[in-house]
Amino acid sequence: MRTLKLQFLTILSGLLLGSCTIFVDDTIEDTVSLDELIASYDLWYVDIHGTSGTGNVPFVSRAFTLSFVNGILYANNNISGIGFTGNGLGIPVGNYGTFGDVLETFHDIDGIHDFIVTQLSLNEIRIYDSFANVSYYLIGYQRENFDYDMLFYDNIEYFLQEFDAWERTGINSVNPIIFDNEHYLQFTPENNTTFYSSQDDFGINIADILWDYTGTYEVFDVLGFDDLKILTLNYDSGDTEEFELSVLNDEKIRLFHLVSETTYDFNGRGFIQFKNNQEKVQSGVRNSGRKRTKITRKVKARDR
Repeated sequence: MRTLKLQFLTILSGLLLGSCTIFVDDTIEDTVSLDELIASYDLWYVDIHGTSGTGNVPFVSRAFTLSFVNGILYANNNISGIGFTGNGLGIPVGNYGTFGDVLETFHDIDGIHDFIVTQLSLNEIRIYDSFANVSYYLIGYQRENFDYDMLFYDNIEYFLQEFDAWERTGINSVNPIIFDNEHYLQFTPENNTTFYSSQDDFGINIADILWDYTGTYEVFDVLGFDDLKILTLNYDSGDTEEFELSVLNDEKIRLFHLVSETTYDFNGRGFIQFKNNQEKVQSGVRNSGRKRTKITRKVKARDR
């Protein structure tokens, strides 16, 4: 995935926003206002795994990053295209203001939400919505040092959901297996576990694809590897296929079948841009709503 990161950095190197220096000798500067603090980082990564409380603020739990620029609230609600969309900031989703330690947000769809902001470290804040009873933890980055590889692999389930279909565009088969006949895959937000597959002809209109098979899928972390996952497809018929999963770029994945040692490349078709919990900007998967939740993965050792 190194090529993916380098591609982002090359494009972004000339687009960076200036930011003020607000800390001295690793000490939090008390004189910095909340408005200066949140504007001092280009991107605030929403660490969904740290979320606490019983409630939910839809536009926050849906976002991978939030940005605060001159009163305009930006969000990266998609992984595909991140680093490019809105010069890396994402799409404008509303406005914001600050008053003391309160962050006032006015989301285009979700409306008004006020957060009490606590600075936890040099680049980490907690935003607490007392009405919804939920706290989110945001980590600040400049665009040139944001870890895009981390974002893709830590949120791989959501990346798989961002296309109407994944069409097979390459195969290197040594030992033919039944999966060689699968031309399309689809992963939906239904509990982050449902997949569909099709043997329809390549190049068919997405709306005309007949999904021949269905089942559940699971993603595993790989011991000792941050840039590799294990994907298992558990067909309702009882068959199970297991692959090493790697991301080649923001619209292409590679599956390596662990038994047959066949390599498959799949390209995403029908990009789905998520804006909020009620609207999909483009046509897409069966379930239009999407909310990031804490995902706990099992760990497997690499067998090869």
